[in-house]
This record gives sequence, structure tokens and C-alpha cells, in this order.
Amino acid sequence: MGINIRRILIGEPLATDQAIHQRLSKAKALAVFSSDALSSSAYATEAILLVLIAAGTGALGVSWPISLGIAALLLIVASSYYQTVHAYPNGGGAYIVSKENLGTLAGLTAAAALLIDYILTVAVSVSAGVAALTSAFPALGPLRIELALVIVAFITIMNLRGVKESGTFFAIPTYAFVVAVLGLIGVGFVRVLTGNVPSPEEAQVLVETSTATGGLALFLVLRAFAAGCTALTGVEAISNGIPAFKPPESKHAGQTLIIMVALLCTMFVGITFLANHFPVEVAEHSETTVLSQVSREVLGGENIAFFYVQFATLFILSLAANTAFADFPRLASLIARDRFLPRQLTNMGDRLVFSNGIILLAFIASILIIIFDAREHNLLPLYAVGVFVSFTLSQTGMVIHWLKDRTRPNFKPTWGWRFRIGLNAFGAVCTFVVMLILMVTKFMEGAWVVILAIPLLMYVYTRIHKHYEEVAASLTLDGIQPGPLHEPREDRGHSPVVVLMNSLNRCSLQALEYAMGLSDNVRVCAIEVEPQGVEALKARWQSWGLTVPLDIVESPYREIGNPLIRYLHKMDEKSESSIPTLVVLPDFVVSHWWARLLHNQTSVAIRAALYRDQIARGRGRPVINVPYRIGDERYEPTLIRAHKDRVSVGKSSENNVSERD
Repeated sequence: MGINIRRILIGEPLATDQAIHQRLSKAKALAVFSSDALSSSAYATEAILLVLIAAGTGALGVSWPISLGIAALLLIVASSYYQTVHAYPNGGGAYIVSKENLGTLAGLTAAAALLIDYILTVAVSVSAGVAALTSAFPALGPLRIELALVIVAFITIMNLRGVKESGTFFAIPTYAFVVAVLGLIGVGFVRVLTGNVPSPEEAQVLVETSTATGGLALFLVLRAFAAGCTALTGVEAISNGIPAFKPPESKHAGQTLIIMVALLCTMFVGITFLANHFPVEVAEHSETTVLSQVSREVLGGENIAFFYVQFATLFILSLAANTAFADFPRLASLIARDRFLPRQLTNMGDRLVFSNGIILLAFIASILIIIFDAREHNLLPLYAVGVFVSFTLSQTGMVIHWLKDRTRPNFKPTWGWRFRIGLNAFGAVCTFVVMLILMVTKFMEGAWVVILAIPLLMYVYTRIHKHYEEVAASLTLDGIQPGPLHEPREDRGHSPVVVLMNSLNRCSLQALEYAMGLSDNVRVCAIEVEPQGVEALKARWQSWGLTVPLDIVESPYREIGNPLIRYLHKMDEKSESSIPTLVVLPDFVVSHWWARLLHNQTSVAIRAALYRDQIARGRGRPVINVPYRIGDERYEPTLIRAHKDRVSVGKSSENNVSERD
């Protein structure tokens, strides 16, 4: 029953060779990777006004030039990422650019900042979506947290269904919001041009404050600018997800980036423009958002058009978290592939998505939603700091990337080359300054949490990496010369024995030697979950000259249990013995409980599959675990070690004779 429910929610598994057909068109990619950036236009203006209101209603007019400054910064950052999209077509964004050009430490810093930002994106977007809903229906206010958690669960399920299917679904609210906001701006702009707006109240301009409060005024402007920079979050998403686009990937990703930036600038600046020409009330923890008030004023009350804008805003804000769900798992998989995060994050799920990363993101974001009462204004001070850290590192890395071109043969510094370096360098300086402003102005409001969390996450990276390095050092075959594993003996049995392995290392070699001591009828089975790993196993098998038959079992759906059971059933049918085929399972053991969480738990999945098969067929199967303890003395095959000892003794004897002579 559980399996049926899973299939209903997530869908039937997709074969690995279907991955190319899951790529996104530009229209769907805009919905998947741009919903976060586009949705920020719904609350970025409000974030600016909430800061400026501290200086009085007259200060609200300064939001207009601030929004223009933020739009200019957006164009600079987007231009830099447009170059990144073409320079690094395999994706990875700031992490890959920083790691390759500035070093591993810089890459991990960018990665930590981005992962934190994606978690906050989910919490902020969903909370903002709930705020839009409670603005239209205040009676739902007490259910903020419950509504937010339901939305997170829904987005999680949709993303587990696959990137193409989720892209189709999320395109509807994304384009509905774009139409709603552009329509609202169009109507509002016409009303402003025709003078059909409420008469402006007498306002005191911020710059007219006294000299004694001039410093405070400047600080407020900087705080407002920093608050509005939340409009830039999500700009980097396309550079991280380039492999998800249909070929040619870089070209389509670059075009999608241009469309996204054009829409975002128009919507953000347009909403700020309307907020300066129509009356709005700005207050902390207000149950009515600024966009909702602007919609009510521009559209003439709570009519069909007003509710369309409200629901479109609700859906885009709630589902804008989809950008994080698309990018967080991809980025986490790249970091895990470099052994800085658990390897399970590299596993493809049933629907060709990184399921473990999706579930992890949903879990952490849900905790934040509960802690911060599903109110986006409580989370916004933590927001955007991380993304500007990654902006700065990415653009600095691009400067180094272009400078490396000078080492190419026949290199000539063209005008275009100089322009690219200048653009990236200017962008790096701008985003660095904004990063400092964010850290200073938002430090006491909660930005210190992010500033502390980045190095803390980097420490976790290094601990995980150190563990994987220790495991690799314990498992490597370096130092062992290929040779025979077992001498032929008459006392061995003939019952069929299968050794399971996905790579040839000291742990699997020990299990193979043990199996060859049990029977002269031994085979090795490898489940082809990752084709690259199987090819590496074949190459190592050949280089060692092993004569034990190696059976490669295809697994088009990347599972282990069912293909293994089918293989064992075939072995049982071919066997002359009445005893089911014996399974020998290499199993390396780690010392700490937390270290066990860093490994795929493949043996657990295999034992579960064997147990289910035993229940279904009514007969058991002998399974032998051959443990290999990481950190103990490294294993060497008995015959090879004995040969090495004989050679060592022989050399020692020769040296002694030479010394006597």
C-alpha cells in the first residue's frame, strides 16, 4: 500500500536514458529558475519602505531613487552571470567559478553562502505567500505556520516528481504573476499620467532633516538600500542549473537570464513607482502588504482584478521556493561529489532528480518557518547576506578566469576581453560594498546568524572531507601489487557464491578473497547504478588480471534491490545445488555514529531486499557480511602479503651477506 501511495504522489520511475528528455525549454526554465527572483518584486519595495518609515512618512519618497540604484546593481550582476553562463556551461555557478579560480576555500565559502541562502529562500518565499493569503483573508492569520508547512510539503512532492513535470506546473503561477504585475503597473502608470491619483499629502523629504540627524539619515538610506537588495536574490539560479536546459544549454540559459532580468527590473521599479504615487500604510507585522494596498488603490477596490493580483502573488510567492528546490539539490550534489557533503546527495531518485537534497531542504526550511512564526519580515534580515557573498566571490573569480587567458598561445588583449574583465571587476567591487552594507546594517537584526553560520558550515565541510579522505586512504589499492588471491585447494566447496561490489578496493578485495576460500564457484556482481563507476571497476578488474567472472547487472532505474533479486533468482535456477546462492557482502565499518550517516547504507538496502524476497518466496538465503574496519591496519591479500614478506626477507639476507663481505 505504501508503494502505491508513493507512486501516486511521485509517479512511476524514469529510466536513466530518459534524462535528456527531462531538459527544460526556455519558457519552463524561466518558471523554474526565475520564480524566486521575480517574486522578490512583491516584497522588496515593502522592505525598503519599512526601513524608511522610521524617519517619518516624508522619507518614503527616497524609495524611488533607492530602487533605481538597486536596478542598476541588478543589471551589473546579471551581466556578470551572463558571462559565467557561457564560460562554465556545466553549471555550478559561484561554487565552481570560485573553486577553480580562487581556490577551494573560496569555493566552499561561496557554496556555504548559497546553500544558506536557498534555505532562507524557501522560508521567506513561503512565509511571504502566506502573508499575501492572510492579507486577502485575515481570518486565516492564526494558521500561518500550518499553511506554510502545507505549501512546503506540496512543493517538495512536485519537485520529487521531476524537473520537467514541476516546470510545467510552476509555469502557470509564474506567468500569471507576471501578467498580474505588468497589468497593474500599466493601469497605475496610465492613472499617474492622466492625473487620476489621490492628492499627495504634505511630505517632509529625508534630505531636509537637520544636520544633527544627517548621520542617522544616511544610515537609514543604507539600511533601506540593503533591505531592497533582496530583489537580487535568485539571480544566480540560472548559472547553477545550466545542465537542466535543452541544448544548446549555455545559449538558452543566457537568453532566459536576459528575459528574467528585464522582467524583474520592470516589475520592481514599477511597484516602487506606484507606491510613491498612491497612498500606502507601512507598519511592522501589518496584515496587509504594500502590494495589496497598491493593488486596491490602483484597481479601485476589492474587485475581481484585485483578487486576481492577490492570488497570483500568493501562488508565485509560495511557489517561488521552487527555484531553491531546483538549485539547492544540484549545488549540494556538486559539493558532495567533491567529498565535502554526504555522498547520498549525489544519488538520483526515481524521477531523475536529487531526491535526498530536496527532502533535506524541505526539512531545514520547515524548521525555520516554525521558529520564525512564518513571518517573512522576521527572516528578511538574514536574507541576501549570503547571496552577496557568493556574488562577490563569483565575479572576482571571473576576473581571474579572464586573466588566465593571457597564458594561451597567440593571445591578444582585445577590447572585448578588457571589457569583460572591467565589468566583472566593477561588479565585484559593487557587490562587495553592498555585502559590507548588509552586514553592518542588518547585523543586530539577525544577519550575525548568517555570518556565523557560513564558517560553521565550512567547518562541517572540512570534517566531512577529512573523514572521506581517511576512508579513501584505508580503501585504496595503492601499495598492493596485483597478484593471485587464493591458491587452488581440494577442500573448497562448489556451492554458488556471489560477491557484491561496486568498486575494487581493499574492502571488496578482502570479501572476494574470503569467498574464494569458501568455494571454487564464485562470481562477482556489480549493479550498474552509475555507468562511470562500473567502467572504472571493469578497468581495475582487467588491470589486476582477475579470473573470477564479473557480472554487470543493468539498473535503468538506479535501484539495487530488484535487479539484484532477479539476478540471484537466475543464479539459483542455473545452480545444481539445492542451497540458494550464497551472498558475500563487503561492509566497511566506521568508528563514529555520525560517520555512518555519510555513507550510502547500500548494505542496509540489500539486506532489506533480501528479506522481502525471503518473505515472498518462503525460503531464506545465506548472507555473509565481511566487515572491514576503517582506521585499522590496512588489509592485503594473504598470498600477496606472503610474497612481499619473502621478497623482503630475501633482500634482507642479501644485504647481510653483502655487509659480511
